[in-house]
Amino acid sequence: MTDNSVYQNPLITRYASKAMAENFSDDKRFKLWRKLWIALAEAEMELGLKITPSQVDEMKKYAESINFELAEKFEREVRHDVMAHVKAFGSQAVSAMPIIHLGATSCFVDCNSELIIINDALEIIKAKLVNVMDKLRAFALKYKGMPALGFTHLQPAQLTTVGKRASLWLQDLTLDYNNLVNLQQAFKLRGVKGTTGTQASFMELFEGDEKKVKELENKVIQKLGYDKVYAVTGQTYPRKFDYNVLCVLSQIAQSAYKFSNDIRLLQNMKEIEEPFEKSQIGSSAMAYKRNPMRSERMGSLARYVISLPMNCAITAGTQWFERTLDDSANRRIVIAQAFLALDGVLNVYMNVSENLVVYEKVIAKHIAAELPFMATENIMMECVKAGGNRQELHERIRVLSMEAGKNVKEKGKDNNLIDLIKADKTFAPVHNKLDDILDASKFIGRAPAQTEEFIKSEVDPILKDNSSLLGQKGDVKI
Repeated sequence: MTDNSVYQNPLITRYASKAMAENFSDDKRFKLWRKLWIALAEAEMELGLKITPSQVDEMKKYAESINFELAEKFEREVRHDVMAHVKAFGSQAVSAMPIIHLGATSCFVDCNSELIIINDALEIIKAKLVNVMDKLRAFALKYKGMPALGFTHLQPAQLTTVGKRASLWLQDLTLDYNNLVNLQQAFKLRGVKGTTGTQASFMELFEGDEKKVKELENKVIQKLGYDKVYAVTGQTYPRKFDYNVLCVLSQIAQSAYKFSNDIRLLQNMKEIEEPFEKSQIGSSAMAYKRNPMRSERMGSLARYVISLPMNCAITAGTQWFERTLDDSANRRIVIAQAFLALDGVLNVYMNVSENLVVYEKVIAKHIAAELPFMATENIMMECVKAGGNRQELHERIRVLSMEAGKNVKEKGKDNNLIDLIKADKTFAPVHNKLDDILDASKFIGRAPAQTEEFIKSEVDPILKDNSSLLGQKGDVKI
Protein backbone atom coordinates (compact mmCIF):
# COMPACT_ATOMS: atom_id res chain seq x y z
CA MET A 1 0.00 0.00 0.00
CA THR A 2 1.31 3.46 -0.90
CA ASP A 3 2.47 5.62 2.00
CA ASN A 4 0.90 8.93 1.02
CA SER A 5 2.57 10.80 3.87
CA VAL A 6 5.97 10.83 2.11
CA TYR A 7 7.19 11.73 -1.38
CA GLN A 8 6.70 8.97 -3.96
CA ASN A 9 8.85 8.99 -7.08
CA PRO A 10 6.43 9.49 -10.00
CA LEU A 11 8.78 7.59 -12.30
CA ILE A 12 7.81 4.50 -10.30
CA THR A 13 4.20 5.30 -9.42
CA ARG A 14 3.10 6.81 -12.76
CA TYR A 15 5.43 6.30 -15.69
CA ALA A 16 7.97 3.45 -15.77
CA SER A 17 7.16 -0.22 -16.31
CA LYS A 18 7.41 -2.80 -13.57
CA ALA A 19 10.22 -4.53 -15.48
CA MET A 20 12.41 -1.41 -15.50
CA ALA A 21 11.63 -0.61 -11.86
CA GLU A 22 12.56 -4.16 -10.85
CA ASN A 23 15.77 -3.95 -12.84
CA PHE A 24 17.01 -1.12 -10.62
CA SER A 25 15.67 -2.60 -7.39
CA ASP A 26 17.77 -3.30 -4.32
CA ASP A 27 16.65 -6.90 -4.56
CA LYS A 28 18.34 -7.32 -7.95
CA ARG A 29 21.40 -5.31 -6.97
CA PHE A 30 22.19 -7.24 -3.81
CA LYS A 31 21.49 -10.61 -5.39
CA LEU A 32 24.04 -9.65 -8.04
CA TRP A 33 26.50 -8.80 -5.26
CA ARG A 34 26.07 -12.29 -3.84
CA LYS A 35 26.39 -13.82 -7.30
CA LEU A 36 29.67 -11.94 -7.74
CA TRP A 37 30.99 -13.06 -4.35
CA ILE A 38 30.10 -16.65 -5.16
CA ALA A 39 31.79 -16.48 -8.57
CA LEU A 40 34.91 -15.00 -6.98
CA ALA A 41 35.09 -17.58 -4.20
CA GLU A 42 34.45 -20.46 -6.59
CA ALA A 43 37.13 -19.26 -9.02
CA GLU A 44 39.63 -18.73 -6.18
CA MET A 45 38.92 -22.27 -4.95
CA GLU A 46 39.43 -23.71 -8.43
CA LEU A 47 42.79 -21.95 -8.66
CA GLY A 48 44.04 -23.42 -5.41
CA LEU A 49 43.19 -21.05 -2.57
CA LYS A 50 42.06 -22.58 0.70
CA ILE A 51 38.34 -22.38 0.09
CA THR A 52 36.20 -25.48 0.41
CA PRO A 53 33.30 -26.67 -1.74
CA SER A 54 31.09 -26.64 1.35
CA GLN A 55 31.82 -22.94 1.89
CA VAL A 56 30.86 -22.18 -1.70
CA ASP A 57 27.77 -24.36 -1.42
CA GLU A 58 26.65 -22.53 1.70
CA MET A 59 27.06 -19.19 -0.11
CA LYS A 60 24.95 -20.52 -2.97
CA LYS A 61 22.30 -21.66 -0.48
CA TYR A 62 21.69 -18.04 0.57
CA ALA A 63 22.31 -16.39 -2.80
CA GLU A 64 18.66 -15.35 -3.16
CA SER A 65 17.82 -14.76 0.52
CA ILE A 66 18.80 -11.18 1.21
CA ASN A 67 18.40 -10.31 4.90
CA PHE A 68 17.71 -6.64 4.28
CA GLU A 69 16.87 -5.60 7.82
CA LEU A 70 20.13 -6.97 9.19
CA ALA A 71 22.11 -5.39 6.36
CA GLU A 72 20.49 -2.02 7.10
CA LYS A 73 21.34 -2.43 10.78
CA PHE A 74 24.98 -3.16 9.96
CA GLU A 75 25.17 -0.19 7.57
CA ARG A 76 23.97 2.19 10.26
CA GLU A 77 26.83 0.89 12.41
CA VAL A 78 29.69 0.73 9.89
CA ARG A 79 28.53 3.42 7.40
CA HIS A 80 29.64 1.19 4.52
CA ASP A 81 27.07 -0.55 2.35
CA VAL A 82 29.34 -3.26 0.94
CA MET A 83 30.76 -4.29 4.33
CA ALA A 84 27.26 -4.26 5.77
CA HIS A 85 26.17 -6.79 3.17
CA VAL A 86 29.34 -8.86 3.64
CA LYS A 87 28.42 -9.14 7.33
CA ALA A 88 24.76 -9.85 6.53
CA PHE A 89 25.71 -12.57 4.02
CA GLY A 90 28.23 -14.03 6.47
CA SER A 91 25.62 -14.22 9.21
CA GLN A 92 23.76 -16.69 6.97
CA ALA A 93 26.63 -18.51 5.26
CA VAL A 94 28.57 -18.77 8.51
CA SER A 95 31.29 -21.14 7.34
CA ALA A 96 32.03 -18.90 4.36
CA MET A 97 32.28 -15.67 6.36
CA PRO A 98 36.12 -15.73 6.41
CA ILE A 99 36.42 -15.92 2.62
CA ILE A 100 33.56 -13.71 1.38
CA HIS A 101 34.97 -10.77 -0.61
CA LEU A 102 38.49 -12.24 -0.39
CA GLY A 103 41.00 -9.93 -2.12
CA ALA A 104 38.25 -7.71 -3.52
CA THR A 105 37.45 -4.03 -3.20
CA SER A 106 33.93 -2.64 -2.88
CA CYS A 107 33.88 -1.79 -6.56
CA PHE A 108 34.23 -5.46 -7.45
CA VAL A 109 30.59 -5.92 -6.51
CA ASP A 110 29.43 -2.36 -6.94
CA CYS A 111 30.83 -1.62 -10.43
CA ASN A 112 30.30 -5.06 -11.94
CA SER A 113 26.71 -5.21 -10.69
CA GLU A 114 26.06 -1.66 -11.94
CA LEU A 115 27.31 -2.60 -15.37
CA ILE A 116 25.14 -5.71 -15.50
CA ILE A 117 22.09 -3.70 -14.42
CA ILE A 118 22.79 -1.07 -17.09
CA ASN A 119 23.26 -3.75 -19.74
CA ASP A 120 19.96 -5.39 -18.77
CA ALA A 121 18.25 -1.98 -18.83
CA LEU A 122 19.57 -1.37 -22.34
CA GLU A 123 17.93 -4.64 -23.39
CA ILE A 124 14.58 -3.42 -22.03
CA ILE A 125 14.98 -0.14 -23.91
CA LYS A 126 16.00 -1.93 -27.12
CA ALA A 127 12.91 -4.15 -26.99
CA LYS A 128 10.61 -1.14 -26.64
CA LEU A 129 12.48 0.81 -29.29
CA VAL A 130 12.05 -1.90 -31.93
CA ASN A 131 8.38 -2.25 -31.00
CA VAL A 132 7.85 1.45 -31.63
CA MET A 133 9.64 1.02 -34.95
CA ASP A 134 7.38 -1.89 -35.85
CA LYS A 135 4.25 0.15 -35.18
CA LEU A 136 5.51 3.18 -37.09
CA ARG A 137 6.49 0.89 -39.97
CA ALA A 138 2.88 -0.28 -40.31
CA PHE A 139 1.61 3.30 -40.14
CA ALA A 140 4.13 4.56 -42.70
CA LEU A 141 3.29 1.85 -45.21
CA LYS A 142 -0.47 2.29 -44.75
CA TYR A 143 -0.28 6.02 -45.50
CA LYS A 144 2.74 6.07 -47.83
CA GLY A 145 0.67 7.49 -50.70
CA MET A 146 -1.67 9.84 -48.83
CA PRO A 147 -0.75 13.43 -49.81
CA ALA A 148 -0.33 15.93 -47.02
CA LEU A 149 0.99 19.46 -46.72
CA GLY A 150 4.67 19.60 -46.02
CA PHE A 151 5.93 22.35 -43.75
CA THR A 152 9.21 24.22 -43.57
CA HIS A 153 9.55 26.99 -41.00
CA LEU A 154 6.03 25.85 -39.99
CA GLN A 155 4.80 27.40 -43.22
CA PRO A 156 3.06 25.36 -45.95
CA ALA A 157 5.60 23.95 -48.41
CA GLN A 158 5.57 21.32 -51.14
CA LEU A 159 3.43 18.28 -50.50
CA THR A 160 4.72 15.15 -48.82
CA THR A 161 2.71 12.12 -47.66
CA VAL A 162 1.54 11.09 -44.24
CA GLY A 163 3.61 7.91 -44.54
CA LYS A 164 6.73 9.70 -45.73
CA ARG A 165 6.58 11.97 -42.70
CA ALA A 166 6.34 8.86 -40.50
CA SER A 167 9.45 7.53 -42.23
CA LEU A 168 11.33 10.54 -40.86
CA TRP A 169 10.29 9.56 -37.34
CA LEU A 170 11.38 6.02 -38.15
CA GLN A 171 14.73 7.12 -39.48
CA ASP A 172 15.51 8.90 -36.23
CA LEU A 173 14.84 5.65 -34.39
CA THR A 174 17.03 3.58 -36.72
CA LEU A 175 19.92 5.92 -35.96
CA ASP A 176 19.20 5.54 -32.25
CA TYR A 177 18.99 1.76 -32.57
CA ASN A 178 22.37 1.58 -34.28
CA ASN A 179 23.95 3.73 -31.57
CA LEU A 180 22.43 1.53 -28.88
CA VAL A 181 23.69 -1.68 -30.51
CA ASN A 182 27.17 -0.20 -30.92
CA LEU A 183 27.17 0.63 -27.21
CA GLN A 184 26.10 -2.91 -26.31
CA GLN A 185 28.75 -4.45 -28.55
CA ALA A 186 31.44 -2.45 -26.75
CA PHE A 187 30.13 -3.48 -23.32
CA LYS A 188 32.69 -4.72 -20.78
CA LEU A 189 32.70 -5.59 -17.10
CA ARG A 190 35.15 -3.98 -14.68
CA GLY A 191 36.43 -7.42 -13.82
CA VAL A 192 38.62 -8.44 -10.86
CA LYS A 193 41.05 -5.58 -10.42
CA GLY A 194 41.56 -4.88 -6.71
CA THR A 195 41.63 -1.59 -4.87
CA THR A 196 43.29 0.77 -7.35
CA GLY A 197 43.02 -1.47 -10.38
CA THR A 198 46.51 -3.03 -10.08
CA GLN A 199 45.32 -6.48 -8.88
CA ALA A 200 47.95 -6.22 -6.12
CA SER A 201 45.77 -8.00 -3.54
CA PHE A 202 45.28 -10.95 -5.87
CA MET A 203 48.99 -11.06 -6.66
CA GLU A 204 49.51 -11.39 -2.91
CA LEU A 205 46.91 -14.16 -2.59
CA PHE A 206 48.44 -16.13 -5.46
CA GLU A 207 52.03 -15.46 -4.37
CA GLY A 208 52.98 -13.41 -7.40
CA ASP A 209 51.56 -15.81 -10.00
CA GLU A 210 50.36 -13.40 -12.72
CA LYS A 211 48.98 -16.23 -14.83
CA LYS A 212 46.63 -17.30 -12.04
CA VAL A 213 45.54 -13.72 -11.38
CA LYS A 214 44.65 -13.28 -15.05
CA GLU A 215 42.92 -16.65 -15.07
CA LEU A 216 40.96 -15.66 -11.98
CA GLU A 217 39.48 -12.66 -13.78
CA ASN A 218 38.60 -14.74 -16.83
CA LYS A 219 36.91 -17.40 -14.73
CA VAL A 220 34.85 -14.91 -12.76
CA ILE A 221 33.48 -13.05 -15.78
CA GLN A 222 32.73 -16.34 -17.57
CA LYS A 223 30.76 -17.56 -14.55
CA LEU A 224 28.74 -14.35 -14.84
CA GLY A 225 28.07 -14.98 -18.53
CA TYR A 226 30.34 -12.30 -19.99
CA ASP A 227 33.56 -12.37 -21.99
CA LYS A 228 35.05 -8.86 -22.02
CA VAL A 229 36.60 -6.69 -19.30
CA TYR A 230 38.34 -3.32 -19.29
CA ALA A 231 42.06 -3.93 -19.71
CA VAL A 232 42.89 -1.24 -17.16
CA THR A 233 40.84 0.53 -14.51
CA GLY A 234 41.32 2.63 -11.45
CA GLN A 235 39.08 1.67 -8.58
CA THR A 236 35.99 1.96 -10.78
CA TYR A 237 35.10 1.24 -14.37
CA PRO A 238 35.54 4.34 -16.59
CA ARG A 239 32.80 6.81 -15.79
CA LYS A 240 32.87 7.90 -19.42
CA PHE A 241 30.85 4.75 -20.08
CA ASP A 242 27.98 6.25 -18.06
CA TYR A 243 28.18 9.35 -20.24
CA ASN A 244 28.04 7.20 -23.39
CA VAL A 245 24.98 5.39 -22.01
CA LEU A 246 23.20 8.63 -21.16
CA CYS A 247 23.99 10.01 -24.62
CA VAL A 248 22.30 7.03 -26.26
CA LEU A 249 19.28 7.44 -23.97
CA SER A 250 19.23 11.16 -24.73
CA GLN A 251 19.25 10.49 -28.47
CA ILE A 252 16.24 8.19 -28.18
CA ALA A 253 14.53 10.83 -26.05
CA GLN A 254 15.28 13.46 -28.71
CA SER A 255 13.58 11.32 -31.36
CA ALA A 256 10.55 10.77 -29.14
CA TYR A 257 10.39 14.48 -28.35
CA LYS A 258 10.39 15.33 -32.08
CA PHE A 259 7.59 12.84 -32.71
CA SER A 260 5.53 14.11 -29.77
CA ASN A 261 5.86 17.71 -30.92
CA ASP A 262 4.84 16.83 -34.48
CA ILE A 263 1.76 14.99 -33.20
CA ARG A 264 0.82 17.93 -30.99
CA LEU A 265 1.04 20.27 -33.97
CA LEU A 266 -0.90 17.90 -36.21
CA GLN A 267 -3.56 17.51 -33.53
CA ASN A 268 -3.89 21.28 -33.39
CA MET A 269 -4.50 21.22 -37.16
CA LYS A 270 -6.98 18.37 -36.66
CA GLU A 271 -5.10 16.23 -39.20
CA ILE A 272 -3.83 13.46 -36.88
CA GLU A 273 -4.69 12.76 -33.26
CA GLU A 274 -3.27 10.60 -30.56
CA PRO A 275 -5.76 8.12 -29.02
CA PHE A 276 -8.47 9.59 -26.82
CA GLU A 277 -10.45 7.21 -24.65
CA LYS A 278 -14.24 7.21 -24.27
CA SER A 279 -14.19 8.45 -20.66
CA GLN A 280 -11.07 10.60 -20.94
CA ILE A 281 -11.34 14.24 -19.86
CA GLY A 282 -9.32 16.77 -21.81
CA SER A 283 -9.82 19.76 -19.54
CA SER A 284 -11.37 20.26 -16.11
CA ALA A 285 -12.93 23.51 -17.34
CA MET A 286 -13.43 23.10 -21.10
CA ALA A 287 -15.37 19.88 -21.56
CA TYR A 288 -15.05 19.86 -25.35
CA LYS A 289 -11.23 19.74 -25.36
CA ARG A 290 -9.14 16.77 -26.56
CA ASN A 291 -5.73 17.66 -25.19
CA PRO A 292 -2.75 15.61 -26.46
CA MET A 293 -1.80 14.50 -22.94
CA ARG A 294 0.14 11.43 -24.12
CA SER A 295 2.36 13.41 -26.46
CA GLU A 296 2.77 16.11 -23.86
CA ARG A 297 3.85 13.48 -21.32
CA MET A 298 6.34 12.08 -23.82
CA GLY A 299 7.85 15.51 -24.34
CA SER A 300 7.93 16.27 -20.64
CA LEU A 301 9.80 13.08 -19.71
CA ALA A 302 12.00 13.22 -22.82
CA ARG A 303 13.15 16.72 -21.91
CA TYR A 304 14.33 15.40 -18.55
CA VAL A 305 16.32 12.58 -20.16
CA ILE A 306 17.86 14.94 -22.72
CA SER A 307 19.20 17.12 -19.89
CA LEU A 308 21.05 14.32 -18.06
CA PRO A 309 24.21 13.53 -20.10
CA MET A 310 25.86 16.74 -18.86
CA ASN A 311 25.57 15.40 -15.32
CA CYS A 312 27.53 12.26 -16.27
CA ALA A 313 30.06 14.33 -18.21
CA ILE A 314 30.85 16.31 -15.07
CA THR A 315 31.17 13.11 -13.04
CA ALA A 316 33.56 11.60 -15.60
CA GLY A 317 35.66 14.75 -15.62
CA THR A 318 35.97 15.06 -11.84
CA GLN A 319 37.20 11.57 -10.96
CA TRP A 320 40.44 12.41 -9.18
CA PHE A 321 43.25 9.99 -10.05
CA GLU A 322 42.00 6.42 -9.38
CA ARG A 323 38.57 7.60 -8.13
CA THR A 324 36.71 9.83 -5.71
CA LEU A 325 33.44 9.05 -3.99
CA ASP A 326 31.53 12.14 -5.05
CA ASP A 327 30.14 10.08 -7.91
CA SER A 328 28.31 7.59 -5.70
CA ALA A 329 25.20 9.40 -4.48
CA ASN A 330 24.86 11.17 -7.82
CA ARG A 331 24.99 7.94 -9.85
CA ARG A 332 22.41 6.24 -7.61
CA ILE A 333 19.98 8.87 -8.90
CA VAL A 334 20.92 9.86 -12.43
CA ILE A 335 21.44 6.49 -14.11
CA ALA A 336 18.34 4.77 -12.75
CA GLN A 337 16.13 7.78 -13.31
CA ALA A 338 17.34 8.25 -16.89
CA PHE A 339 16.31 4.69 -17.71
CA LEU A 340 13.04 4.90 -15.78
CA ALA A 341 12.07 8.15 -17.50
CA LEU A 342 12.95 6.89 -20.99
CA ASP A 343 11.08 3.67 -20.26
CA GLY A 344 8.04 5.83 -19.51
CA VAL A 345 8.55 7.73 -22.78
CA LEU A 346 8.68 4.54 -24.84
CA ASN A 347 5.64 3.08 -23.09
CA VAL A 348 3.64 6.07 -24.30
CA TYR A 349 5.34 6.12 -27.71
CA MET A 350 4.20 2.54 -28.32
CA ASN A 351 0.66 3.40 -27.24
CA VAL A 352 0.41 6.49 -29.45
CA SER A 353 2.11 5.07 -32.54
CA GLU A 354 -0.20 2.06 -32.76
CA ASN A 355 -3.38 4.09 -32.20
CA LEU A 356 -2.93 7.24 -34.28
CA VAL A 357 -6.14 8.59 -35.80
CA VAL A 358 -5.85 10.14 -39.28
CA TYR A 359 -8.48 12.59 -40.53
CA GLU A 360 -8.15 12.29 -44.30
CA LYS A 361 -10.78 14.89 -45.20
CA VAL A 362 -9.16 17.56 -43.03
CA ILE A 363 -5.79 16.81 -44.61
CA ALA A 364 -7.38 17.09 -48.08
CA LYS A 365 -9.04 20.37 -47.09
CA HIS A 366 -5.71 21.85 -46.02
CA ILE A 367 -4.12 20.74 -49.28
CA ALA A 368 -6.95 22.34 -51.23
CA ALA A 369 -6.33 25.62 -49.43
CA GLU A 370 -2.67 25.74 -50.47
CA LEU A 371 -2.30 23.65 -53.61
CA PRO A 372 -3.58 26.33 -56.01
CA PHE A 373 -0.55 28.47 -55.16
CA MET A 374 1.81 25.49 -55.54
CA ALA A 375 0.22 24.53 -58.88
CA THR A 376 0.73 27.90 -60.53
CA GLU A 377 4.02 26.83 -62.11
CA ASN A 378 2.33 23.76 -63.62
CA ILE A 379 -0.59 25.86 -64.88
CA MET A 380 1.75 28.38 -66.43
CA MET A 381 3.83 25.70 -68.18
CA GLU A 382 0.73 24.10 -69.69
CA CYS A 383 -0.32 27.47 -71.10
CA VAL A 384 3.16 27.98 -72.56
CA LYS A 385 2.87 24.59 -74.28
CA ALA A 386 -0.38 25.86 -75.83
CA GLY A 387 1.41 28.89 -77.27
CA GLY A 388 1.23 31.40 -74.42
CA ASN A 389 3.87 33.98 -73.47
CA ARG A 390 5.68 32.87 -70.32
CA GLN A 391 6.38 36.40 -69.05
CA GLU A 392 2.80 37.61 -69.58
CA LEU A 393 1.43 34.46 -67.94
CA HIS A 394 3.78 34.90 -64.97
CA GLU A 395 2.59 38.46 -64.39
CA ARG A 396 -1.06 37.50 -64.66
CA ILE A 397 -0.58 34.58 -62.23
CA ARG A 398 1.17 36.95 -59.83
CA VAL A 399 -1.70 39.43 -59.87
CA LEU A 400 -4.35 36.74 -59.38
CA SER A 401 -2.32 35.11 -56.59
CA MET A 402 -2.11 38.42 -54.72
CA GLU A 403 -5.88 38.84 -55.05
CA ALA A 404 -6.50 35.29 -53.77
CA GLY A 405 -4.07 35.82 -50.91
CA LYS A 406 -5.91 38.97 -49.92
CA ASN A 407 -9.18 37.05 -50.03
CA VAL A 408 -7.76 34.48 -47.58
CA LYS A 409 -5.83 36.72 -45.20
CA GLU A 410 -7.85 39.93 -45.09
CA LYS A 411 -11.37 38.65 -45.71
CA GLY A 412 -11.03 35.25 -44.02
CA LYS A 413 -12.44 33.47 -47.05
CA ASP A 414 -11.35 30.35 -48.91
CA ASN A 415 -8.56 30.38 -51.45
CA ASN A 416 -10.33 31.32 -54.73
CA LEU A 417 -7.28 31.37 -57.02
CA ILE A 418 -8.60 28.54 -59.20
CA ASP A 419 -11.94 30.34 -59.61
CA LEU A 420 -10.05 33.47 -60.67
CA ILE A 421 -7.99 31.47 -63.17
CA LYS A 422 -11.14 29.82 -64.54
CA ALA A 423 -12.64 33.26 -65.07
CA ASP A 424 -9.56 34.64 -66.84
CA LYS A 425 -9.38 34.00 -70.61
CA THR A 426 -5.57 34.20 -70.46
CA PHE A 427 -5.67 30.68 -69.06
CA ALA A 428 -8.36 29.33 -71.38
CA PRO A 429 -6.04 26.60 -72.76
CA VAL A 430 -5.97 24.88 -69.34
CA HIS A 431 -9.52 25.46 -68.14
CA ASN A 432 -10.48 21.88 -68.95
CA LYS A 433 -7.25 20.49 -67.44
CA LEU A 434 -7.32 22.13 -64.03
CA ASP A 435 -8.73 19.15 -62.13
CA ASP A 436 -5.99 16.96 -63.52
CA ILE A 437 -3.30 19.55 -62.82
CA LEU A 438 -4.55 19.91 -59.25
CA ASP A 439 -4.43 16.18 -58.51
CA ALA A 440 -2.49 16.17 -55.23
CA SER A 441 -0.91 12.80 -55.98
CA LYS A 442 1.09 14.47 -58.76
CA PHE A 443 2.82 16.75 -56.25
CA ILE A 444 4.31 14.14 -53.89
CA GLY A 445 7.32 13.17 -55.98
CA ARG A 446 8.86 9.85 -54.94
CA ALA A 447 7.50 9.97 -51.39
CA PRO A 448 5.69 6.57 -51.57
CA ALA A 449 8.66 4.83 -53.18
CA GLN A 450 11.12 6.47 -50.79
CA THR A 451 9.09 5.23 -47.86
CA GLU A 452 8.98 1.67 -49.17
CA GLU A 453 12.66 1.61 -50.08
CA PHE A 454 13.77 3.00 -46.74
CA ILE A 455 11.69 0.52 -44.77
CA LYS A 456 12.86 -2.41 -46.87
CA SER A 457 16.55 -1.53 -46.69
CA GLU A 458 16.92 -0.12 -43.18
CA VAL A 459 13.94 -0.93 -40.98
CA ASP A 460 13.01 -4.47 -41.96
CA PRO A 461 16.49 -5.92 -41.28
CA ILE A 462 16.39 -4.49 -37.75
CA LEU A 463 12.92 -5.88 -37.11
CA LYS A 464 13.93 -9.26 -38.52
CA ASP A 465 16.95 -9.40 -36.21
CA ASN A 466 14.69 -8.59 -33.25
CA SER A 467 11.56 -10.54 -34.23
CA SER A 468 11.48 -12.34 -30.87
CA LEU A 469 11.08 -8.98 -29.10
CA LEU A 470 8.07 -7.80 -31.10
CA GLY A 471 4.47 -7.84 -29.91
CA GLN A 472 4.65 -5.44 -26.97
CA LYS A 473 1.89 -2.89 -26.46
CA GLY A 474 2.20 0.54 -24.94
CA ASP A 475 0.89 1.05 -21.43
CA VAL A 476 -0.37 4.38 -20.12
CA LYS A 477 -0.66 3.64 -16.41
CA ILE A 478 -2.44 6.85 -15.42
